[in-house]
Amino acid sequence: MACLLAGRYVALCCGRKSASICVLSRCLQQTYAACTPTQKESFSGSKSSVVPVFRHAQRFSDRIALRDRHGDYTYRGIFLSSRQFAGEISSYLGGKKQERVAFLCPNDASYIIAQWACWMSGQIAVPMAVDHPPPVREYYISNSEASLVVTTPEYVDALQHVVVKSGARLLILDEALRVLAMKVAPKSTLLPSKPEPSPWDEDQPLEGGLDPQFYSDSDAMIIYTSGTTGPPKGAVITHANIHAQISSLVEAWGWTEKDIVLHTLPLHHIHGIVNVLMCPLAVGGRCVMLPKFEAARVWSYLLAINMPANERVNVFMAVPTIYMKLVEEYDHIFTKNARMQEYIRTVCTHKIRLMVSGSSPLPSPLFQRWEEITGHRLLERYGMTETGMVLSNPLNGVRKPGYVGTPLPGVQAQIARTSENQNYEILVEGSAGGGTTTPSTKYTSGELRVKGPNVFKGYWKNPKATREVFTEDGWLKTGDTACYDDGAYKILGRTSVDIIKTGGYKVSAVEIETHLLGHPDIIDCSVIGLPDITWGQKVAAVVVPKTGKEIILSKLREWSKERMAPYAIPTVLKVVEKLPKNTMGKVNKRELLKAVFPEAEQRV
Repeated sequence: MACLLAGRYVALCCGRKSASICVLSRCLQQTYAACTPTQKESFSGSKSSVVPVFRHAQRFSDRIALRDRHGDYTYRGIFLSSRQFAGEISSYLGGKKQERVAFLCPNDASYIIAQWACWMSGQIAVPMAVDHPPPVREYYISNSEASLVVTTPEYVDALQHVVVKSGARLLILDEALRVLAMKVAPKSTLLPSKPEPSPWDEDQPLEGGLDPQFYSDSDAMIIYTSGTTGPPKGAVITHANIHAQISSLVEAWGWTEKDIVLHTLPLHHIHGIVNVLMCPLAVGGRCVMLPKFEAARVWSYLLAINMPANERVNVFMAVPTIYMKLVEEYDHIFTKNARMQEYIRTVCTHKIRLMVSGSSPLPSPLFQRWEEITGHRLLERYGMTETGMVLSNPLNGVRKPGYVGTPLPGVQAQIARTSENQNYEILVEGSAGGGTTTPSTKYTSGELRVKGPNVFKGYWKNPKATREVFTEDGWLKTGDTACYDDGAYKILGRTSVDIIKTGGYKVSAVEIETHLLGHPDIIDCSVIGLPDITWGQKVAAVVVPKTGKEIILSKLREWSKERMAPYAIPTVLKVVEKLPKNTMGKVNKRELLKAVFPEAEQRV
């Protein structure tokens, strides 16, 4: 029985005291036998039946699923390479299921192969980020109790010490397996010989994975929160959660097999994993994945420079920081070229059907500037690691800057206010199909809470934190303060750090930030509350000025008087070169307080 030599893997078997290198070569027949064949399952079927994302590949086979820095990959190629690797994972874990498999892969096809292989073999995937420092990776691996760590050759040196220390085993996804998933380039008369065909070109059935009931009952991922109020918590996301989240977005945002999305986001976060990667792969669309964000490259893709019409992207999703960087690039390159400005607006308006912003609040000035440049009113939505997407502005309809729309299909949302005796009053409650009711007019804002099949199972090995985040009747407390105004929800900020209590007033740091970003000399800012004996808290603005500009508190306050309530105007100003942000463009305000106002932080 001939073995598939090109699909070999190098595995480092790591223990606490020693590590040995083993070269593994598994036969395709052996790997295939480890996966139970299943019948075809349709994404458009009953929402009660959970279909893992890799099973959709059966319907799209030879269509292009992904383009990365190396080339194009078909659904068939990715599926079969993933199935092969799933057999290796199963072998390493002795056939066990629901083991944690932490993996670190670049933003290319190897990430999808590793992810799908985890799920085909019945494991729980724990994605890690390339730019995480070693202590964070070590925390993810140890906290999740990962039995196996998967990576590619380029990250072996960075991970080996951490893996040995944790007592896990290290399995390397060989480059050959990624290459096998690629679509073979057409024959060219300029080439001396015909390219070698892939073994995956053979007529193999796209069957694999476990029994359908397994995916209805099992966990799929552990995604770690940003840890703004302590160590990161591992949110356990089930296959049912993922299926519900994808179903909701496909319906709300009109995903089809004609869509080609440009992916520039990190792949350890729900935004990059579900919204931008899984949604197109669930409907037969295509994902164009860049290794990292670069403004010039993104503009070239949005404008389809040197690309055939059938390869141009028509969907783009990003965080506000990315849109800000794209505007800076535009202003740097195109401000003096009126014809190019007109061309950019025309192309974006007519060739790109959807542009989405999320993961942090979108400042209104940025919303307006992007519309001026591209003709697109960005679709802003709201979600979190524990829930996936919850609220969204409409695909077709009015999108209001600063608002995050209404509940997505399958999601229930409410705004509630908790009293001192821990009872709570519902201010607003609604769902996508049932409309929205406002049983109380006593208060204007409260905590946003969520219910639905999209909501996570709980925090890994942390029952206390899980109990604290759910109400007795099953609503997830998001920790965000929201209001319902003019038919749409608006997020005012994190209840703990973005709601500043000053002189008896509650003010939203997010709203103040939005105003300040409209200042002609400010490029970025963050607003925090400083402890104060007299006022309770003082409004402090940490701002990044534009190059060559100077920001003075007295002048900023004068400018603010025409735009903000007197109690919301900053009384403290700190000018910095840049704000510290995580990979999703979020500022950890607790860390910012420590760094910029250390004396004040000690009094918190």
